[in-house]
Amino acid sequence: MALTFKRSWTDEDLDLYRDSVGRFLEAEMVPGDEDARHRGNVGHALWRHAGELGFLCSDIPEEWGGAGGDFRHEAVLCEEMARRGLTGMGTSVHAIVAHYLLNHGTPDQKARYLPRLAKGELVGAIAMTEPGTGSDLQAIRTRAERRGDTYVLNGSKTFITNGFLAGLVLVVAKTDPAQAARGTSILIVETKDLPGYRVGRVLDKVGLKAQDTSELFFDDVVVPAANLLGGQEGQGFFQLMGDLPYERLIIGVLAQASMEGAYAATLDYVRERKAFGKPVAEFQNTRFKLAEIATTLTVGRAFIDRCVDQLLAGQLDTATASMAKLWASEAQGRVVDECVQLFGGYGYMNEYLIGRMYTDARVQRIYGGTSEVMKEVISRAL
Repeated sequence: MALTFKRSWTDEDLDLYRDSVGRFLEAEMVPGDEDARHRGNVGHALWRHAGELGFLCSDIPEEWGGAGGDFRHEAVLCEEMARRGLTGMGTSVHAIVAHYLLNHGTPDQKARYLPRLAKGELVGAIAMTEPGTGSDLQAIRTRAERRGDTYVLNGSKTFITNGFLAGLVLVVAKTDPAQAARGTSILIVETKDLPGYRVGRVLDKVGLKAQDTSELFFDDVVVPAANLLGGQEGQGFFQLMGDLPYERLIIGVLAQASMEGAYAATLDYVRERKAFGKPVAEFQNTRFKLAEIATTLTVGRAFIDRCVDQLLAGQLDTATASMAKLWASEAQGRVVDECVQLFGGYGYMNEYLIGRMYTDARVQRIYGGTSEVMKEVISRAL
């Protein structure tokens, strides 16, 4: 059956905005997606074009150069890309970077960087993960040593979304190695022509082929002390924790929309594909599988929408956001796998949307906090 997923948080203006986003993606991103997958990045021009049209930093206030919308506008962009299997632009990470600046930056930092992020002049990335740390951010070894009115940054990061194209990187570093969480700070690093800064290889991932996930290296990189996020040392961990509901809900939104896109593609396919003289959709197994998927999507949409409403009201806590990330990403893996099975051999082909969705889905249970970490966070709130 066909499902219409009417969001509780939408309205006529948002529906028009969604149409505009869809037209942009169909005209500017879909045609170049295959090339971007082979190249490993979407290029700066696409980011700048998205910025010109007001699709970046849509929930940042106009006084700081944003579009003056709210989380719903960012969710629309994420959803429309996810349901088309477009993963090359890490706009969710870009939005998170903007929110770190909005929520924790000094007035000067906001004025310097938020308008440029909104225009797509700078692509944003956040450098947390290191080769030996994974989810254990208290164990990071990247060091920022204060020398007069500068910091000297040394260390390396990996799995950095937008890393190859990034013009602005928020680097999580130790400013006081003797402390654990309290010795952590975030530095704002502009990358253009920066001595000692080096982008390593674009990592050869199982999925997300069009997304520039990279290694970053910092060798005696000099950063002005004025680029310490918020202007006070030792606030990095607090700043990271403060934006977790926003970050984790975005992943839940992406997962839900991806499932809905996979379902729509599968429904079209099984209605057209014939086996033993009749459409695949007429077999009982197909009907039952589609019924299970439709039920999962209906339940998921209700939960994700409730979380969006709570975030808009300032009521979404970290545990509930972790539930959204956990449930939706795990469900995404199961649903897309079932969809691949209904496609048969064609589902395993990269030329089909469902095949790309299958490989792209796997990392959703890892980045932004693994499923195991989500369970730990949720259990502590019980």
